[in-house]
Amino acid sequence: MSKATLVITLVLAMTAAACSGGRHDPNEKIYLVTTNVKLGYWQTAATGLSAAARQMGIQAEMVGPDTYDPQAEKDAFRAAMAKKPSGILVSVADPAVMEPVINEAIGQGIPVVTMDSDAKQSKRLIFIGTNNYAAGQMGGKALAKQLGGKGRVVVYTMPNQANLDERLHGYKDALADTKIEIAQTVDVKGDPRLAFDTTSDIVNQNKLKPDGFICLEEAACKEVADVLDRNHVSGKVVMAMDTLKDTLDWIQKGGIAATIAQKPYTMAFYGVKVLDDIVHYKPQTLDMKWAEDTHAPFPEFIDTGATLVDKSNIAAFEAAQTSK
Repeated sequence: MSKATLVITLVLAMTAAACSGGRHDPNEKIYLVTTNVKLGYWQTAATGLSAAARQMGIQAEMVGPDTYDPQAEKDAFRAAMAKKPSGILVSVADPAVMEPVINEAIGQGIPVVTMDSDAKQSKRLIFIGTNNYAAGQMGGKALAKQLGGKGRVVVYTMPNQANLDERLHGYKDALADTKIEIAQTVDVKGDPRLAFDTTSDIVNQNKLKPDGFICLEEAACKEVADVLDRNHVSGKVVMAMDTLKDTLDWIQKGGIAATIAQKPYTMAFYGVKVLDDIVHYKPQTLDMKWAEDTHAPFPEFIDTGATLVDKSNIAAFEAAQTSK
């Protein structure tokens, strides 16, 4: 074989190896454990998960409860862990519930990356998601502008879920120098019907007379907007989270003032990439507090970004989603 032929053969072999996934074993599997697999938000994340897995020629699966149930999420995590996967992505419903099992997985040598909602005190390797405090500040500033710096508002949330607590903190700090008061905080428990029923009570009992409504998770605000519309209540400022079709429709109709768009597709897609890199270039041990190591091989937090969407930019936002 001539030298030129040998070079060409080596190049073709290297190209074939790269195209076939190279380092990837088709038996590798990554799990995404979520708080509620039925939510549109998580269906979008599942699309990103599948796209990354296809690209690398590995397996991936989304698991978790189909209602908001932190204990059931823990059970789903344990079931995934028992299958000895290459790695686990997890969105944490309740850090107190999930931290021990995350640490257990790390102790077994299974890389764990949190996404969307963190368990900061656990031994998870990286958090990938929104800077939720900054997202809350973004929403709070928009709300203050809409209300002219004064009024009473109702907040819909799920206490103890870290990302929602951080958003609320951001809202409160953004409103600190205004005359806007949080008059009531509603725990929706992951059930949009609670948002609908509570808003109906507020409107019909006419006690609070709030000027605005803040939704820190995706399911509540379309219900709030629906109740206000059914009862012919106008002039209220409704701040939403995420980009359900109903939410975007209500922005177009004026029932919701704005929403904060996150990137669940990106979180899951990039989460698979990060886990794959850790799997193939694993440090000597996973079982340590990487956040305290100034020579850690990976960052503590990867911010996937957030966008405020209102009537001024919703057309451009929707066009960007369909241009791919």
